[in-house]
Amino acid sequence: MKLSSYFLPVLKETPSDAEIISHKYMLRSGMIKQSSSGIYSWLPLGLKVLKKIENIVREEQDIAGVNEILMPTIQPADLWKESERYEDYGKEMLRINDRQNREMLYGPTNEEQITDIFRSSIKSYKELPQLLYHIQWKFRDELRPRFGVMRGREFLMKDAYSFDIDSISSEESYNRFFICYLKTFERLGLKAIPMAADTGPIGGDLSHEFIIISQTGESDIYFDERILKEGDQINKIDYSEDLASHVNKFKSYYSASDDKFNREKFDEIVDRKYQMHSKGIEVGHIFNFGTKYSKIMKANVLDSDGVEKSVHMGSYGIGISRLVGAIIESSHDENGIIWPEVVAPFKIGLVNLKPKDEKVTKVANELYLLLNKNYEVLYDDKKDNPGVKFSRIDLIGIPHQIIIGSKASSENVVEYKNRKTSATELIKISNLSNFIDKLNT
Repeated sequence: MKLSSYFLPVLKETPSDAEIISHKYMLRSGMIKQSSSGIYSWLPLGLKVLKKIENIVREEQDIAGVNEILMPTIQPADLWKESERYEDYGKEMLRINDRQNREMLYGPTNEEQITDIFRSSIKSYKELPQLLYHIQWKFRDELRPRFGVMRGREFLMKDAYSFDIDSISSEESYNRFFICYLKTFERLGLKAIPMAADTGPIGGDLSHEFIIISQTGESDIYFDERILKEGDQINKIDYSEDLASHVNKFKSYYSASDDKFNREKFDEIVDRKYQMHSKGIEVGHIFNFGTKYSKIMKANVLDSDGVEKSVHMGSYGIGISRLVGAIIESSHDENGIIWPEVVAPFKIGLVNLKPKDEKVTKVANELYLLLNKNYEVLYDDKKDNPGVKFSRIDLIGIPHQIIIGSKASSENVVEYKNRKTSATELIKISNLSNFIDKLNT
């Protein structure tokens, strides 16, 4: 993509209402634009990142054997009244009436909707377990939306739901998602720590939140640092294995956010040399809530004895739009974003420092045509001065930069810069393709 034809409204100054790094950099780099309080339009650069994260989350759900569906954003209030959550949920729920004066709502979550889908379709234990997920926009009317996409009112979520015949098999499904989440965050370049959590308005008595270390995080977290090494082996775990043994290893380490932290227990269980305290950002949350919804909504199946039983359920959420901000919070410097390659909007930033020089521009155009065949390339062909070009390419965080200056035509060399390490080196143009190919190995 040529920058001259790309919509990238970069800002020189940071908007005054941006409080944290991710909000500042997302606005400045032209990833998002605020529409109203806590609601954003996703512009081309931001949307590319959002879609890449969404695709990784989707692929990991599919690998774990979860079936994708798509539920509506607008739900009938009757389902929530049936579960007795309609009045309890509070003002975060946006309630509306359609033209027939039927009570509707913009879904903040989907337990009722998915339970209704299940109960109308599955009648026998032989069809269990059922694992379903969808990726959909949600709305919660936060009292004080802040921190950009980290705590907005409209957000993109991956929600999954499990249905099992009893508590034992339901915990097996829970463990499957527990491992799937760790695999997902590892693939995104994030080291997520599972921590026992309160269930809140979702309900149930088993819940874990997945938190990444970040100095700008919203929670204080306390953990045994050895749990980080446990996560190094996560990609070696196969879903056909006994997942409970792996999950129990993670559970055996002390880890808690501030609302569940117990200093006395922390000191008792964890040797002081392994005790870690940091700030953290929640990037995922899983719940096992038994028959909370199935019993009241009559989501029943016949068991092996022909007896009707309420199924045991769980729900599993990942904030996809929130992850964009979380990744920036954990990967940036004073110049801008440093994207992990798997979610970077472009792999290569090609920068023509001499756009008015015909010889240099000829080389730059040829390299763009060559590299763009195999890689996602953003080619800065604009007639800005070098300082503006360098600041812009660092701000938007493209992992690999190819700088094309006067030496491109006089000596047939270009400069390569690694965005993460800031290391630079001169590369012969004839060797550039091989050099780029090796970056993938």
